[in-house]
This record gives sequence, structure tokens and C-alpha cells, in this order.
Amino acid sequence: MIALRILRSTVVILAALVPRAAAAHPVPFTYLDLRLQPNALEGTLVAHIFDLAHDLNIEPAERLLDPAIAGQQSAAIAQLFAGRLTVTANGVTLTPQWSSAEVLADRQSLKLGLRYPVASQTGTLGITAVMFPYDPQHQTFLNIYEGTALTQAILDGGRSRFEYFAGSRQGALAVVARFLPAGIRHILVGPDHLIFLVGLLLLGGTVRRLAVIVTSFTLAHSVALSLAALNIVSPPARIIEPAIALSIVYLGADNLLIRDGRDVRAWIALAFGAIHGFGYANVLREMDLSARALGWSLFSFNIGLEIGQLLVVAVVATALAALRSRNEAAGRQLAFAGSIVVMAAGAFWFVQRVFFPGGI
Repeated sequence: MIALRILRSTVVILAALVPRAAAAHPVPFTYLDLRLQPNALEGTLVAHIFDLAHDLNIEPAERLLDPAIAGQQSAAIAQLFAGRLTVTANGVTLTPQWSSAEVLADRQSLKLGLRYPVASQTGTLGITAVMFPYDPQHQTFLNIYEGTALTQAILDGGRSRFEYFAGSRQGALAVVARFLPAGIRHILVGPDHLIFLVGLLLLGGTVRRLAVIVTSFTLAHSVALSLAALNIVSPPARIIEPAIALSIVYLGADNLLIRDGRDVRAWIALAFGAIHGFGYANVLREMDLSARALGWSLFSFNIGLEIGQLLVVAVVATALAALRSRNEAAGRQLAFAGSIVVMAAGAFWFVQRVFFPGGI
């Protein structure tokens, strides 16, 4: 009987504590809605009274559900968010105009209106939100409206910034201005892709032959990148990255085994160009593209990659041709040694990506 009474008492105590715990730890969400107008960015921000009360040192939090108290705290709330919500247009930080707080009793929240004057030629918006730093689990649900189009994002401790490209000529130009240089940079700083390109050029050849090789690589590369970025075909990185390394090994070996009259570099470029394209699609996804900007960003990033490839081809092919014109034997020796290096680099990357994916 005593044990039964203790069990009943424990259940009663727990039942009494659970609602309080739930009330003390509400769902950690803030909602930010923004609507892009011709000369302004208008929106609303909805925050839970628990979070607001915590940072404003108001107890109990339910006091904020009194319209009079909520109105009195409007300026303090706006000041609270001054350093936690930053909105930029075309790289220029905007100054918000806040309205008085409105009580949403059914949501245990307060809603504030805000307005940012913007230029009519707005191309990009940058939203940075760390609304309640005391809570590492807190999330801000962001909705951006432009006409009938809606773009959504979730901002939290792991991702506090979102970039939005307007659906206008200025927005398209902003996408190109960002992603075309990014494409050039990624081809120039990606050692595996550079090694593959150099390996294709080591054996030299006529201008027409080199053009066919580069065109084959570019064609397969572009198609694969587009398919993956559009989520039509999405092979996982754990397969693609080792496959890129193996393509480099194969290319080096083929250079060493080549015989007179047998040159299949164009076919190698076509086959393995697709694998390399899928590799760059993973890079593109990490840039957190919005669906609205996907077309222009894919186009401009791809063009940037091809420009970077052409720069590499022009420099390497010219240098190798100049060397062969002066000393053909030295050119053959360089092709042999270079192919060994290509194979070694590919083998190293394959082992690293298969057995030591975290790095060695």
C-alpha cells in the first residue's frame, strides 16, 4: 500500500510539472515575412513572448499579452532586434521603420510591422537573423514575397544569412555577377580538375584535335552539371569524388599506353567530363541557391567554369606547343613525366577520399 501511495504521488507531481515545463520551453520559432515592393520592403515579425520576456527581463512572460504593456515595450523590442536582424539591398544596409507591437494571444506572441525603404533597382537582398542568441535551438522562418512568387528559408545558428535575388533584370545581373566569377575561381583553385585538364593536353596535337577534346569535356561537363543542379540526376558525393580521382588515374595511364594512331582523349574527356560535372554540382548546391535564381545561377556558374577551363587550356597548350617546337624529345619526356604525376595525384586522391574522407 505504501509503495502504491508513493507511485500515485509521483504520478501526480509529474503531471503537475509537465505543463509547466512545456510552458517554460515553447517551440523556439520566430516568423519573418518580407514583401518586396517597387520602393520598399515591407514585412512583419512574430516572436514568442517567452523569448521576448527572457531578453527584456520581464516576468512573468504573460505580462506581454497585455496590449498596454506590449505597446510600452515596442521601442525596447525594436532596439533589441537592431543588432540581431540585418537586411541589405544591393550590399547597402537598410534602416528599418518599426510599428507598435500587436498582441497575438492565441499564438502567445507579439507581432511588429517593419518597413525598409529601398531603391526601385534592387537586385539582391541579404537577410541576416540571429534573433535570440541565448537559445542555440532557435529558428527564424523567413518568407520573401515578390508579386505572386514566394521564397522560403530557415535561419538558425548553423545558417544565419540568406541571399535573395530579385526576379528582375537587376536580380539577373546580380546573379551573373556573383556566380560567373565563382565558376572561374572554382576551376582555377580545384587541383583535381586542373590536373585532369592538364593530363588531357600533355600529348599535344593539332589545334583542331585539342578543340575536339576540350569541346567534348565541356559538353559532358555542362550537361551533367545542369542535370545535377536541377535534381534530375543526383549521384552522391561519396561516389563522385572517388570517381573523379579514378578518372585522373585512368587518364594518366592512357597517356602512357598510347600508341601511334590511337588517340581516344576526346572519348575520355566526354566520359569523365560528366563525372567532373557532377562534382561541381555538389559545389553549386553548397552555395544554397534559391529556386528563383537557379536558372541564372546555373548558367553563369557554368559559363564561369568554361571560361576558367579555356584559360587553363590556352596557357598549358601554348606552353607545351612552344616546348615541342624547340625540343620535341623534351616535349615527349615532359608528357611521360607529367602522366606519371597525373596518375600519382589521382591515386593519392582516391585513397584519401575512400579511406580518409575527413582528410589525412
